[in-house]
Amino acid sequence: MRIAIMGSGGVGGYLGGRLAASGQDVTFIARGAHLDAIRERGLRIESALGEVTVRPAQASSDPATVGPVDLVIFAVKLYDTEAAAEACRPLVGPATGVVTFQNGVDSPEVLTRVLGREHVVGGVAQIASVIGAPGVIRHTGTMARFACGELDGRTSARVEALAAALRAAGVEHVVSDAIQRDIWAKMVFLATFAGLTALIRLPIGPIRGDPDTRALYRDGLAEALAVARARGIALPEGFVAQTLARTDQLPSQMKSSMLEDLERGKRLELAWLSGAIVRMGAELGIPTPVHGLVTTALKLHADGRG
Repeated sequence: MRIAIMGSGGVGGYLGGRLAASGQDVTFIARGAHLDAIRERGLRIESALGEVTVRPAQASSDPATVGPVDLVIFAVKLYDTEAAAEACRPLVGPATGVVTFQNGVDSPEVLTRVLGREHVVGGVAQIASVIGAPGVIRHTGTMARFACGELDGRTSARVEALAAALRAAGVEHVVSDAIQRDIWAKMVFLATFAGLTALIRLPIGPIRGDPDTRALYRDGLAEALAVARARGIALPEGFVAQTLARTDQLPSQMKSSMLEDLERGKRLELAWLSGAIVRMGAELGIPTPVHGLVTTALKLHADGRG
């Protein structure tokens, strides 16, 4: 299967590296020093689940040089979604699937508008991974779980083909018949986790361990859940308690990618996480004071240090 990785950072680089190491025909779309390093030295994954080096690795900055593929793994930062979707056009043939493993809930709509709904497949990535150095993907902890599924819940040959490729690569995954629900389940968790770790400038351990910040975290989850349910997403009773219990099992030093970006002076996905909860809450008449605090306190950092 020919696969293009649009956005070869923490998520795309991890998946692409695992798939390429298992024998799939993978091309990494990247730029700058990361692209140069992949071309010169290959792509390396540093992970407690097993280190991998793909050398040589196929990489390009221009999707037009790659041409149509069977599958695009779409994993760019949320603020690059529109431009990257337009750049994807040369990769998309009549039967190409474009699987978004981005954060937030807006990506399927943007990709549908730009590329057509028939090409868009939903995805969820549960992993803490970043570009540790040019050409190096650093995976923190041992959580690396992925879900994918057609937006309408049907089965399809392209999703089954992706699942088979992930299975051959040793990547933990599920095929979901309710991927929109799964995307929102991650959104409720991630908007709160990312927002508060970035706001407080600490990993999750101290935040969940202090009664006051734990209460703030719980309230943020409840706000995001209320927004999800108001938008017709059927998340279960007890979801906040279940999410808190899962949070308690995370490594204490686990940071969100938004905190990593903040520390490095990079642009933040704020507007598409806590900012989106605030925006949708206002539209639906649902108070979102925790996410409002996060959005206001971080807004002057949202564009990075340039």
